Amino acid sequence: MSKNHYRSRSFALAGIDFSTYSDEQLKVLVTERLQQKIHGISFSPYTVGQGPGSPISEQDIADRLSVISPYVNWIRTFSCSQGNEFIPSVAKQRGLNTMVGVWLDGDLDKNQQEIDKAIEIANQGHADMLGVGNEVLLRGELTPEQLVGYLEQVKSAVTDVPVGYVDAYFEFEDYPQVTDACDIIFANCYPYWEGYPSEHALIYMKDMYRRAQKVAKGKPVIISETGWPNVGTAERAARPSFRNAISYFLNAYQWADEENIDMFYFSSFDEAWKIADEGDVGAYWGLWDEDGKAKYGNYSG
Repeated sequence: MSKNHYRSRSFALAGIDFSTYSDEQLKVLVTERLQQKIHGISFSPYTVGQGPGSPISEQDIADRLSVISPYVNWIRTFSCSQGNEFIPSVAKQRGLNTMVGVWLDGDLDKNQQEIDKAIEIANQGHADMLGVGNEVLLRGELTPEQLVGYLEQVKSAVTDVPVGYVDAYFEFEDYPQVTDACDIIFANCYPYWEGYPSEHALIYMKDMYRRAQKVAKGKPVIISETGWPNVGTAERAARPSFRNAISYFLNAYQWADEENIDMFYFSSFDEAWKIADEGDVGAYWGLWDEDGKAKYGNYSG
């Protein structure tokens, strides 16, 4: 199945119906799309048996980035500590743009350490955007006022680096003071976690994006996370499977390409440590498996 044939298909509101495509045809389409490079991808450097707190070297990061860098223009990180602070400089050496994440939670001392390191990374020229906090409002670990304080602190300390906050799209509706404090809106959009069946998932992601866009008051809105797992327990009507995952990826990027929407896909690699927080499905969101093998096509590092 050629990409020209793929592109010539009518792109309905719900996306392209891939039910008549063989698995091999779908793999070809994913490979072709990745060879064109997607906008961005969420990146953690952990390998088999590792997780947050595991020792991470610059060589570990470089090895992991070598797998994905031919296929992406940006990477998104999640923390500026525990070795993750090395990721932006290594990524820059490979010609990648960086959305540098600042991990915030209820530990105020650690939060300040993350903030300080993020400011340092940005002022060294290794950050193209800063995401100050990730779903901390969704988890209820900080107040909106505390979060706005962190955003203002970072904005006052860096120049020429847009600063935003990452959370579920609806949190920007619920907390306009946070939205107002951002230079840029980073909206996580997951039809899967809201239990929508794959055949309707694109419609709902479009609505999620538009809702964030509506309250952004003209500020840029970036989809900072979206994805679909291929293995695990269903989330209501949302079922993990090879075909559902691959169809969601293709439709998400067909829409993003047509409407010029910047999107960070979740995620680079399967990560078993996430099972503790997300159940069995947590380990299977990668475009590559935990060994770095392509899951949905013939792309490789």
